[in-house]
Amino acid sequence: MIRKAIYFVLFLFLIFSFFVYLISEGLLGTYETNRPINTSPQSPDFLIEKAQNQLEAKGDLNINNEKIILFGDLHVHTTYSSDAFLLSLPMLSGEGSMPPSDACDFARFCSSLDFYANTDHAEDLTHIDWQETKDAVRQCNLISGDNESPDTIAFLGWEWSQNEGFGISHYGHRNVILKSLFDDEIPARPIASTSGGFMDMPQSVRVGLSGMRSLDTRIHDLMRFIKDGRTVPCPSDVPVRDLPLNCKEYAKDPGILFDKLNDWGHEVIVIPHGTSWGTYTPDESDWKDQLNDDFHDPNLQNLVEIYSGHGNTEEYRSWRSVTFDSNGNVSCPDPTKSFTPGCWQAGQIIKERCETEGESARICKKRSEEAKLNYALESFAGQSVIVGEDPSEWLDSNQCQDCFLPPFSHKPKGSIQYLLALQNFNKDDRVSKFRFGLVASGDNHNARPGTGYKEINRREMTEAAGPADPSGYLLGFREGDGPYGESVRRNWTRQTLPPGPIEMERTSSFFYTGGLVATHSQDKSRESIWNSLKTKEVYATSGTRILLWFDLLNSGEGIIPMGSETKMKTNPRFIVRAAGSFKQKPGCPEYAISSLGKERITDLCRNECYNPSDQRKKIDRIEVVRILSQLNENEDVSDLIQDPWKVHKCNDSESCEFTFVDNEFDQSERDVVYYVKAIEETSKIINAGNLRCEYDEFGNCKSVNICSGSSMLTPYEDDCLSEEQERAWSSPIFVDYKKY
Repeated sequence: MIRKAIYFVLFLFLIFSFFVYLISEGLLGTYETNRPINTSPQSPDFLIEKAQNQLEAKGDLNINNEKIILFGDLHVHTTYSSDAFLLSLPMLSGEGSMPPSDACDFARFCSSLDFYANTDHAEDLTHIDWQETKDAVRQCNLISGDNESPDTIAFLGWEWSQNEGFGISHYGHRNVILKSLFDDEIPARPIASTSGGFMDMPQSVRVGLSGMRSLDTRIHDLMRFIKDGRTVPCPSDVPVRDLPLNCKEYAKDPGILFDKLNDWGHEVIVIPHGTSWGTYTPDESDWKDQLNDDFHDPNLQNLVEIYSGHGNTEEYRSWRSVTFDSNGNVSCPDPTKSFTPGCWQAGQIIKERCETEGESARICKKRSEEAKLNYALESFAGQSVIVGEDPSEWLDSNQCQDCFLPPFSHKPKGSIQYLLALQNFNKDDRVSKFRFGLVASGDNHNARPGTGYKEINRREMTEAAGPADPSGYLLGFREGDGPYGESVRRNWTRQTLPPGPIEMERTSSFFYTGGLVATHSQDKSRESIWNSLKTKEVYATSGTRILLWFDLLNSGEGIIPMGSETKMKTNPRFIVRAAGSFKQKPGCPEYAISSLGKERITDLCRNECYNPSDQRKKIDRIEVVRILSQLNENEDVSDLIQDPWKVHKCNDSESCEFTFVDNEFDQSERDVVYYVKAIEETSKIINAGNLRCEYDEFGNCKSVNICSGSSMLTPYEDDCLSEEQERAWSSPIFVDYKKY
């Protein structure tokens, strides 16, 4: 025990000495914990212009004007999250501290959002951090104008971040959004998971990070973290209202999180995100395991994030990264035309190395097969079985090659289409389906909500980050001893994984500017926005402000909008209307420059703001997706997901209207989910080319040009632009077959 204490003290001394050295050498600046929020109002003329332009589009499409469309971002991190803090450091070419006050200024003046939510990781927040976050969000609302027409509405929230795998249940990440800002109407503390991946690193490393935070002009942060943070868990047998303020409250799974939130009884929405992200999702993870009363509460969890700056989780595919037999034994599948498993590529890398070393074909084949299996056994840390690997050796393996802006190492059993096709056949459960509304947001870690207004400034407007010098690569798996021509079995657990992002260099090619959630609201008020979120009358965009309406016309209950649920026996008839987003002018509006000042516009907005012209982008087409519900648990969802089911070309127009009927509904006797995608004309998008493959005549990737977060490898000026089509996804309309 004494020896451990000595080691611990030595570790703290080394951390402190290291950063004293950095400061003395001018290599590390100090950080502000907060900045005053700018109290200048937005230009009334600019806001009126936005409203008029939107109403004009509605008139063109014969839309009634009872509701307006508002745009927001419900997923924003500041440097109160430890991963965001790490990304802010100069060693990773960071910009320094980005506190909650920056998020407010960015939303009001840079991205010109109607609303946003601050959602730092609960695993990192002390009770003082939580109080400071509440104060900043309240201040943002106070300076945003009167309650009837504020320029930006700020919501309070946190992220519950659960990561597991390696044989232990994985549930993923969720944002918890609170309606109110009053202490008696919100939980007293954010509720953390017991397994947060990066946040769940060994205690010594977490204390080290907290020591780094002590340079944030608050030397007491280190002692406060030890006293008030993870080291003081709340008692598990005490009601939530009787717990002390300075303890850390945990929920080990979604069910316990829902129980605690229901115990509080306040108005709250829980939004899963990153459901198919391979950076932390194990291969064996399946959202079917969460479709039950234990892990899903539709009264709280009614929305899901389909898109963020980490990619699009929409599309289902039948391929798998690894496969499991009925006994749970893992194996490496063969490649398909559109997918190369990472485990298969590991075998190719070792085979080529083995041959270079002059070994026989028999030995090289044996080592190749061993490498495939070793990779598969290491789940999402499979890269580590190859010693001294170069990221380019992996080519485009483990990536969805035909998805729109996919996440890194997309996991199809977490895709939104898969979730919507599932059926729970346990008759003892109340929950039978996921009936999620679809939203998008940013997941930005630089306190910048709504960065998707322009495809520019990749390093600041996406999560791209990389070492400022070669020593930064120690964060990953590339260093280490071992044989060159053989793979190494690592036997990782969550506790033994080294700190730092897995495959951080390749992942940087899958970071995008953030998405937006759009609400159909009665007016621009907190109450109206909240009602739209609860009723799922919302849609998602990949960052641009496309206008979208999707309605069922003949439900028997009158016209019902996206997000609705109904029962019918007759064939449903729908109408879709869409208008393209405004083309952007360079720079920032004068009101933003005069309000923030040129220096702040440069530092925070990077001299580019939401600055619409009076012209809209053209809508290229509208696609309809139809998803049939399972009739039995063995039915393959690949046959149920029809994407696209119908396509309507929009004749090169800024607006588009389309009606359609499902003439097969009354024959299928199935419950059906319908949603639509409005797809804009082609434009340049950051990282749309992902790994930027060079292909041979057979369409195989032969080399890559990784879009790195490090300026040592990819020039700072390279925004890694490729052509793609921005889009909006409506929330589904759920039409159940009425048998009687």
